[in-house]
Amino acid sequence: MSRQRSIRKKLVAMVMTTTLVALLVSIALVVAYDLRSYHHTLVNDLSTDAELVGHMTSAALTFDDPRLANEDLLLLRASPLVRGAAIYDARGQLFASYSAAGEKRAVPERLEQIDDSGDGIMVVSQPIVENGETVGTVVMRAENRILARFIDYLAIAVGVTLIAMAIAYLMMRRFGRVLTSPIIAISEVARDVVATRDYSRRAPRVGDDEAAELADSFNAMLTEIEGRTRELEDSHNATLRSATERSHAQQEVMRLNEQLEQRVDERTLQLALANAELANANEEARSANQAKSAFLSSMSHELRTPLNAILGFAQILTSNTLPSTLEQKKEFANHILKSGRHLLTLINEILDLAKVESGTITLSMEPVALADILLECRTMIEPIAATRKVRVLFPEVDGAVVMADRTRLKQVMLNLLSNAVKYNRDEGAVVLTCDQCTPTRMRLSVQDTGNGLSPEQVASLFQPFNRLGQESGAQEGTGIGLVVTKRLVELMGGEIGVTSSPGVGSVFWIELGSTAPRTSSLAERAAPGGGTTSAASGAEFVPRLLLYVEDNPANLRLVEEIVAFRRDLRLLSAHDGHLGLQLARAHCPDIILMDLNLPGMSGFEVLRQLGADPETADIPVIALTANAMPRDIERGVAAGFHRYLTKPIDIEKFTEAINSTLAEGPDLAASGERNHP
Repeated sequence: MSRQRSIRKKLVAMVMTTTLVALLVSIALVVAYDLRSYHHTLVNDLSTDAELVGHMTSAALTFDDPRLANEDLLLLRASPLVRGAAIYDARGQLFASYSAAGEKRAVPERLEQIDDSGDGIMVVSQPIVENGETVGTVVMRAENRILARFIDYLAIAVGVTLIAMAIAYLMMRRFGRVLTSPIIAISEVARDVVATRDYSRRAPRVGDDEAAELADSFNAMLTEIEGRTRELEDSHNATLRSATERSHAQQEVMRLNEQLEQRVDERTLQLALANAELANANEEARSANQAKSAFLSSMSHELRTPLNAILGFAQILTSNTLPSTLEQKKEFANHILKSGRHLLTLINEILDLAKVESGTITLSMEPVALADILLECRTMIEPIAATRKVRVLFPEVDGAVVMADRTRLKQVMLNLLSNAVKYNRDEGAVVLTCDQCTPTRMRLSVQDTGNGLSPEQVASLFQPFNRLGQESGAQEGTGIGLVVTKRLVELMGGEIGVTSSPGVGSVFWIELGSTAPRTSSLAERAAPGGGTTSAASGAEFVPRLLLYVEDNPANLRLVEEIVAFRRDLRLLSAHDGHLGLQLARAHCPDIILMDLNLPGMSGFEVLRQLGADPETADIPVIALTANAMPRDIERGVAAGFHRYLTKPIDIEKFTEAINSTLAEGPDLAASGERNHP
């Protein structure tokens, strides 16, 4: 019941407070408006009376007749609110006065002595003007009944407020039950449900308002709670039934936890090992980055060194202020040629590493006779070794055959031999040995008499950008030759290793798969070259037409100089693809040299249009370009170029390509075959 009374009290207090505030605001506004209107009316009336009195007494002031002025002031007895009046002349002296019955306040003798601050008194003054001249002043005092009027209104407001509050209280006593009865019913049902846990009880729905909706929501909540309670009871029963099963499960979990702890310990150990390996890998990566930075710095020096010789001697040859003899010019040209070849070697090594690292290099595995390979290497290495008086000893390997890519095996052996000569001491020795390790494995070893390598240098020997453990930069090279060599050997299914003793020398060895011995010599491969030469000499007195499409004047000049030494060739040139097509159709040359990067029309487009024309479709076209990447070569071969030569021009390869293409003659068109490097 206390909660019921609380709700009803709150409603009554809210309504009564609202009613009281509304009444007070309304009465205050009405009283304020009425008092303001009363004050304004009183001021206007007094001002009007003062103006009339001034008009009536102006003649008396003019003729200085105070008696007449006093008689005129007696007319104010008809206004009960006027308590007194006075007329002052132009000098401010009292001229005439009037005081109502019972008025005790004296009239001041001078105008400036008038005090208008009395309680309940209102004073109004009005100047008296006659013919545009102020002849005096009228001052009137009236009773101000605003306070009495306010007290009357306050009494009325109190009475009205009390009556209105009583009526509002009686109405709320009656209508409050209508508002609170649905809430009281819901409250009683809620108390019973809490006390008895009987969720089947329902609150009655009274009316059709928000309270009724509240009752419906409360009943729906009881229904939901009742269903949930039943579900909880069923779940509780099921939980009790599975208590034994849980006990067994807990014992099993404990057993599994023990096993899990063992596995966690094992996994932790594995992670520790993995972290250690990762730290080693990070250290290796850091070392590789440092080596790479050193490589870039070294490569800048290595590339600039031959360029310096090329550009320097070229400037001397082209300078008019630095005359040189014919012998000096030949010497300078030899220096330029040597530096250019060295620069090309550096670039080729970098390209080889890029191809090996990207996995784009392809190998042609076949039986290779070691005698032929070592003979070719001996021919190339001995002149280099002779400059430092280093002896190179080659073994007798007749019949030894290994499974390898012939070109890449030659590259590997040349790299090992050239390193043995390069890092050897003057008048030292290089010894090459060949041993049959197993029936299926052959080992080739290169031993030098150089300074040797420390264990730390050996450990980092085959890392990219490591210059054979030489940090001084005294020897030329990129520092990637051994990396490429190792990758090539591994791609051919072999192994590579090194043993070294500081101050004694080093031994680099490779192992490759071997096959049955067979007889082989270089003489078998000499026939095609010799036939080509004879064919060229036989055609010496029948000049063949060679069309060269090239937009670079220097490259065109170089080919012109090469062809000028051959009486069996006649050169025709074009500076772009459009002119090349016109000359090819007009002269039908025996062979076409084609640059690929031409202005206006690429070499590929020129080749396509040549093949589409029946008159030029059978002319062999050789690509001569600086695009030397593997994908560029594959694209050129797929496009249909007869041969693919790269710049800078190797005169021997250039001559061989021209001779072999001319030697094929008309059979080329009939067979439809294409030869590619």
